[in-house]
Amino acid sequence: MLIGAGLLISLPTTWVVLRLSHRAGAFDSAPIEGQVKAASRRIPNTGGIAIVMGVLLPMICAAVGFGLLDAESLPSVLEPMGAYLPGLKSQLPLGWTLIGCLLGLHVLGLIDDRRPMGPWLKLVIMLVPGLIFAVFFDTRLMTLLDGYVGGPWLSILITVLWFTAIINAMNFIDNMDGLSGGIAVIAGTMLLIATLLNGQWFVAAICALLVGSVLGFLVFNFPPAKIFMGDSGSLIIGLLLAFLTVRTTYTPIEEAGHAPSGWYAVLMPLVILAVPLYDFVSVTLIRISQGKSPFVGDMQHFSHRMRDRGLGARSTILVIYALTLATGISGLLMTRALPWQAIMLGVQVLALIGAIALFEYRSPNKRMDTSDG
Repeated sequence: MLIGAGLLISLPTTWVVLRLSHRAGAFDSAPIEGQVKAASRRIPNTGGIAIVMGVLLPMICAAVGFGLLDAESLPSVLEPMGAYLPGLKSQLPLGWTLIGCLLGLHVLGLIDDRRPMGPWLKLVIMLVPGLIFAVFFDTRLMTLLDGYVGGPWLSILITVLWFTAIINAMNFIDNMDGLSGGIAVIAGTMLLIATLLNGQWFVAAICALLVGSVLGFLVFNFPPAKIFMGDSGSLIIGLLLAFLTVRTTYTPIEEAGHAPSGWYAVLMPLVILAVPLYDFVSVTLIRISQGKSPFVGDMQHFSHRMRDRGLGARSTILVIYALTLATGISGLLMTRALPWQAIMLGVQVLALIGAIALFEYRSPNKRMDTSDG
């Protein structure tokens, strides 16, 4: 139902934003100094507004509604909810903080889409949400380290770095029509299944809104795109995925005939997001090796490298969708795997990423071959 709610808000909103953006001339901005971008097209980069609306409108309505409800005076139709109301109310501070952080990064993206700002200022701002959630809401990765390193400081550091990496990874991979949005839908769906299996209704609801909202936007963004999400969309998708991966419980409650997974279950988000992280790490290393800033965009991303080896635009994104789905399913299975099964899943994902890297760096670059000829 919440997937449908996000879709029904995002789909018409994208259409309206598309029309208004054409009238206002809100097209993709020119590259900053040193940045290399694809040839300019008269396509608005304001689609992030629709994604944000699809996620935040239901969240705000739910937060206000749950804040006003009282278990003692619930209408008869809502009486079954009474047992869950205290738990829902306890999540309100976290929910409002998430709403505030999403709005903050969305505004940052809107500004950057109109007047590109320096990458280091953006990076500093991206550090803030992870710090807030880790310090004030105990939303942390690797909490099992607390007993070994003298407190939560290492877990907080890892969490802040994870938030920043995922926000940047989803921003980096937004470099081809339909790419970042499709990856977000696949990863969000995997996380939705995991949270439903573990009964995490608050996190599952946000997953569903993310999936529905991005699906509505993808109707207009699948190649050939009529609108881009811009930084105002990719940054909030990255923040939501980072938040959801940290809040998801990876080790299921022991079930009859099924022992809970071991510590390796916490690697699930790394596996689900292996493809955007591969792009983020590989393009960063390429830029550094060339003496360039890792945060100044160019045409050397994973998708560009695949296209340069002979794939068309649609074929490239469909191949990357399939790779993301493959790693996503592996990550989902890891939460309920026995140790030997987890090892096999890990080997499978590493082999998949290794095969991609081997194909990239051993196959000829057809674009360069053509230009050299």
